[in-house]
Amino acid sequence: MNRIMYIVSLIWLSQATAFSTVPPRMTMMASSSVTKKNWFSVFSSSKDSELSRDGVMRQLEKQEADLQKRRLAAMEELSKYEANLEALQSKKAEYMASSQIAEPPAGGSFSETALRSVVKSFCWRIVAGSVTFITTLQFSGSLQTALKVVASDFFSKSVTMFIGERLMNKSQVGRKKGSDDAGRSLAKALIWRLFAIVNTLAVAIFVSHDLSIAGKIASTDAVFKTALMYFYERVWARVEWGKEYIVEFTI
Repeated sequence: MNRIMYIVSLIWLSQATAFSTVPPRMTMMASSSVTKKNWFSVFSSSKDSELSRDGVMRQLEKQEADLQKRRLAAMEELSKYEANLEALQSKKAEYMASSQIAEPPAGGSFSETALRSVVKSFCWRIVAGSVTFITTLQFSGSLQTALKVVASDFFSKSVTMFIGERLMNKSQVGRKKGSDDAGRSLAKALIWRLFAIVNTLAVAIFVSHDLSIAGKIASTDAVFKTALMYFYERVWARVEWGKEYIVEFTI
């Protein structure tokens, strides 16, 4: 019995050894396969790296070309500004060297500052308000009514006249030799009076509650103040303060 068990053990051991042992040829083939895979992996990695490097270089070259193009455009623009600046400085030197530097530039185009318009509007309200006060007191016989009409006129027309001055300032029609001509002054007086007569009539009716009195006040204002404003504009046309002359210069 022991002999039989011994023989069976030998047979089982020999079979187990046969299954667990890998032939040398198979081992070499497996090693060769692994080596080929490693070389292929290295080659693929190297190729991918070269492609990636080429892509980066192309991107950098594209950005470089774009910056070069922008630099050239900026240099051209800078050259234009330098040429314009040189021409302007030359023109300035001509004006400075001129013996007529204290006189208005040829053409007489100018613009009035906002502060000049404020002062003109305020001063006119004082002059016009005095006339309105006298006419209202004359026709209504009431000091209270006269004061109310003048006060309403002062606040409403000061703002509207300032706006009118700024709008008229946008036009150079009738401006010659550094001042407004007579035609421009007359036009301003008539245009302003069309608005002012409606305003005065409405305020006078509201305060006095009498259409007859309001009509007399407005009609008297229309006659006296139109003429008065024309002369007022002629005086201001001679005032140089607040004028900004426009130099005729084309680049």
